[in-house]
Amino acid sequence: MTSKHLRIARIAGIPIGLDYSWFLIFVLLTWSLGASYFPAQFPGWASWEYWAIGALAAILLFVSVLLHELGHATAARHYRIPVREITLFIFGGVAQIQEEPKSASSEFWIAIAGPIVSLMLGILFSALALLAASIPQLLAIFRYVGYLNLMLFLFNLIPGFPLDGGRVLRAFIWGATRDTHKATLIAANTGRFIAYGFIVMGLAMIFAGDLYNGLWMAFIGWFLESAAVAQVQQQKLRDILSRYPVRQAMSTDLTTLPAHITLDVLAEHHFLNGGKRAYIVQKAGNAAGILTIHQLRKVPKSQWPLTTAAQAMIPLAEAITVHPDDDLWTALSDMDREGVNQVLVVENGVMTGILSREDVVSFLQYINTTGA
Repeated sequence: MTSKHLRIARIAGIPIGLDYSWFLIFVLLTWSLGASYFPAQFPGWASWEYWAIGALAAILLFVSVLLHELGHATAARHYRIPVREITLFIFGGVAQIQEEPKSASSEFWIAIAGPIVSLMLGILFSALALLAASIPQLLAIFRYVGYLNLMLFLFNLIPGFPLDGGRVLRAFIWGATRDTHKATLIAANTGRFIAYGFIVMGLAMIFAGDLYNGLWMAFIGWFLESAAVAQVQQQKLRDILSRYPVRQAMSTDLTTLPAHITLDVLAEHHFLNGGKRAYIVQKAGNAAGILTIHQLRKVPKSQWPLTTAAQAMIPLAEAITVHPDDDLWTALSDMDREGVNQVLVVENGVMTGILSREDVVSFLQYINTTGA
């Protein structure tokens, strides 16, 4: 469990998580289906039937969303792009792909894979609804889930970031112009335009008296607009960081520790009082590895007096490294891909510095202040 979501499974090596907002939407969706939708569509059933069918339909809908995201993940793996995790949350789900696609064609197939899965599920559940026409309870579930999958297919094909259709649009523009920067900005700004359309439609529905649906429409528009703005900002950040090498932002003031120091002493006299989150561990005068606060926390506190820095560190050969001439965006992407907060800077087999996320932020503040 993390502070943000709950790990529930692992499929084909990919961790599956539930954001805590999922539980809220699950309860609200079950209540909406059990108390309103199904009673209106199929009157005369017992109350417990409506609630049970509502819960089953909600679960099948989220399973459909999971399969949609697994479609993206499978396509990404086909192109040898790692997938860190799939998380289900209040608006559906997201497959956290660790690297940007290397070509317009790979971008297209990764983006379109999810909607294709939704379309297939929509057809499947609609066919099951026809076969179950004589069993009203099954008909209710299959018809609803089939309809929602078809709507998910159509909604995700809207051509604006962050929807799959926006990524398909970016793939086409990327392929036509050979310019990922231009393609990303066009797709993201198209997404913003569409998001404003949702907000305007939502407000119009509210003023027309349809408060519930109007609020949802406006809320979806706000969410899409926020995500599109984030994509534009990420592209701007990428443009800036790609212009500067690691050597301009890295820290060369390395704090070293002897390999034999125990973790209790390390925690008390260095991590707590030193203000640093990472230290270089030395053996025989040479850098042997890196010890971060994350590695410290992996060791039970009761074992700190018995565990040395050398035993808890990440050996230099296993540490994530970058070259001083690598650009900062590449280094930051390496941190994101590996889930670390710092990388070692190595040139010709010799460690020359360390680059942390804080160093990147400080460098951005510096160039923003100086206009460098």
